[in-house]
Amino acid sequence: MQAYEFINNLIPPLKLSDKTRKALAWMEEIRTDVLPVVDQGHFLGLLRDEMIFELNDLDKDILGIVPENPNCWVYSDKHIYDVLKASSEHQSNIVAVVDRDMTYLGVVTMEDAISAFADSLSIQSQGSVLILSLNMTDYSLAEISRIIETENTKVLSSFISSDPLDDSKIKLTLKLDKPELRHIKATLERFGYKILDHYQEETGVSSEEDRIGNLLRFLDI
Repeated sequence: MQAYEFINNLIPPLKLSDKTRKALAWMEEIRTDVLPVVDQGHFLGLLRDEMIFELNDLDKDILGIVPENPNCWVYSDKHIYDVLKASSEHQSNIVAVVDRDMTYLGVVTMEDAISAFADSLSIQSQGSVLILSLNMTDYSLAEISRIIETENTKVLSSFISSDPLDDSKIKLTLKLDKPELRHIKATLERFGYKILDHYQEETGVSSEEDRIGNLLRFLDI
């Protein structure tokens, strides 16, 4: 699930010597409103179609335009979640990927990142999601899974995020294979676990919109 595995080779980088006319033609061809700008193998930032429209000059060199989001990139060996984080932080639907020498390798689209991450977390599967709050020192996925399995339910996937209100705590999000949560919640609470939130999915997820919605709920963002 590393970033380089999901590079979209259909999205070409612009060079500084390219014209704005060429940039718009490429954007129209691949149906995007943004392209990466690269110079001698180094990522400089992103160029959006609205930046070109504001110039009202289709023969201008890309060299004469300051690209935005020069920090919208991740290292190639970073997890796909880091791509989603960068996309959210920079409000961009593409994120550049570079190696450890800062050489540009390509871009990952938000759509591809969401699809890959959702698949890896079994978001599209029938079941339920629990979000627990616990001290980092108390975290043991093996122990929590054992408790859940006493209710004939399995943990399909898990995700840890920090608690913005308390550095000593984490939020543990669990995808379970059964939609019924009443007994599981009661059992976990009996063992002292605090449940922040939950939701149940009676049927599998089919549409891309539902997949994205479920992913955001799973990540609790």
